[in-house]
Amino acid sequence: MLTGATGQVGHALAETLGGHTLVMPGRDALDLSRPDRIASCVERIAPDLIINPAAYTAVDKAEAEPELARLINTEAVRALAQAAALHGIGLVHFSTDYVFDGTKEEAYRESDPTCPINVYGRTKRDGESAIIDSGCAFWILRTSWVYGRHGGNFMKTILRLAQERDALCVVNDQFGAPTSDEVIAQTLRQMLEAGKGRITEHMRASTGIYHLTCGGQTSWHAYACKLVDAMPSLGLVSRMSSRDVQGIASAAYPTAARRPANSRLHTDKLRHTFHLDLPHWAEALDQCLALMASSPSSH
Repeated sequence: MLTGATGQVGHALAETLGGHTLVMPGRDALDLSRPDRIASCVERIAPDLIINPAAYTAVDKAEAEPELARLINTEAVRALAQAAALHGIGLVHFSTDYVFDGTKEEAYRESDPTCPINVYGRTKRDGESAIIDSGCAFWILRTSWVYGRHGGNFMKTILRLAQERDALCVVNDQFGAPTSDEVIAQTLRQMLEAGKGRITEHMRASTGIYHLTCGGQTSWHAYACKLVDAMPSLGLVSRMSSRDVQGIASAAYPTAARRPANSRLHTDKLRHTFHLDLPHWAEALDQCLALMASSPSSH
């Protein structure tokens, strides 16, 4: 059972896990803002596994809609986890770097204390806690700076703005690893395949929180510069070059929700547990851009 199949990560998962029988309930069947109806939906579908990439992800809007964010990111997750525990099935849940406050100097490990600084981060952290408390077999996969060819994201916003404007200002004091939805989906596929068809037992043996991001690090500013420089290879005409992308401090670009300055996540636990290699963020971005270049309709 795959939630949020029309969303960015959900769409990539639906494509990548196509070899499995996927049930992808729409909002009419599974409305995450109505957690009281989730148990009956899970019972009706009777899946072998629940995969939940669906979330309330409008970070700034969540400051004005904390109750809706809580219903979707915490209470719906609690209901999914309790249903998974009741029926003895596993739950794969996607979380975020925003569960941390970003003040640590090194990359965050799974064992580091959480300390979210905005509503979105708090509701996602509370969703994690609800899963742990449920007793179900779970993988919580924290990721960061997600982008892809489907849906709205920073990559597509920069490519659009560079065609409309003569200059851009992008913050240069927040650091992380852009991670493509395809890397996320392919990684989960490999994790599932390692179970050799015994997924619930496999998940019980490896239950826990894992960090799933591409390797390396960059700033939003440097990321934007790379995108602008790549535009000719996509057949896009930019009104600027990377020299016209100005780096600014976060304080000069106030937003409703505070963002962590350090979004770097340590991925050793995931790589060693499942014997996986995760690509460098620039390599994964180049692969995504190459696919976009071969399919102009995707941008």
